Amino acid sequence: MPDDELVSAHLQELRRGTVVLACLLILERPNYGYALLDQLERSGFAVDANTLYPLLRRLEKQGLLTSDWNTEESRPRKFYRTSDQGKALADALRRDWDALDGAFRALNDDSALNVSKGEP
Repeated sequence: MPDDELVSAHLQELRRGTVVLACLLILERPNYGYALLDQLERSGFAVDANTLYPLLRRLEKQGLLTSDWNTEESRPRKFYRTSDQGKALADALRRDWDALDGAFRALNDDSALNVSKGEP
């Protein structure tokens, strides 16, 4: 079995892209950073604030998110929303994710079938 550091590095790499897609999907409804962080965590995406906020700024700079400041409350909050371009990207990423999921399931089914037949 690979050592913990190696597994951790590969899990981080695997999850990096999934967080982008999760943010684009969640932010189809406006939300602010801390609430997004909480929603991601409750949905099974462990993301550190020091990772999320730079990601939000990058997605906004790329035109995938828009933002507005809400100053009506005692503490101003920056609300993010997925832009039309971000929605188009999320749709493309979701289609690819579904295709990859199907491919992985097929690999697992083939592996299970081969094992039941006594093949390596």
